[in-house]
Amino acid sequence: MLFAHDTECALVAAAALVNTVGDPDGLPDVAALDAFFATHGWSGRHEHTDAELRQVRALRPRLRRIWYADTDEVVAIVNGLLRESHALPQLVRHDDEPYHVHAVPQDAPLATRMAVEAAMAMADLVRMGELSRLRHCDHPDCDNVLVDLSRNRSRRFCEAGCGNRAAVSAYRARRAAASHS
Repeated sequence: MLFAHDTECALVAAAALVNTVGDPDGLPDVAALDAFFATHGWSGRHEHTDAELRQVRALRPRLRRIWYADTDEVVAIVNGLLRESHALPQLVRHDDEPYHVHAVPQDAPLATRMAVEAAMAMADLVRMGELSRLRHCDHPDCDNVLVDLSRNRSRRFCEAGCGNRAAVSAYRARRAAASHS
């Protein structure tokens, strides 16, 4: 493990949230938000409302900007998210998880908790000089972002199957070249 468990979970969830933007939208309705909530192990308040869905969707562009920003801009975004959310980091334990840091109460709005969890994780990347782990998918037809948590910093593709598509394309190109030789 490169980072604390809660940091890794927050980084993965932030990238997944950013990647829900697109055509079609990855968060088209409250049911999709419910699935996202469960998939990424969120706990605490979840209202299952259209208003909550709008708040979570509104967070996505701010988080996406982090993947394109230099360190100073990342720090400005992170500090803004923490300040706006009135973050106060505290150690907590719940749901059979060991102690970890939460910076807003469990009953804070979901979008606020998502923003603060992402901001705290990004703060760890900044402090450790590891912002280079925030990457863009190498597949030419993909706009997704990713977090490279591999030890050797070798991850190139997002979770949307782009690595498989690239491998199949390369295989087909090799076969075509071999058949023309």
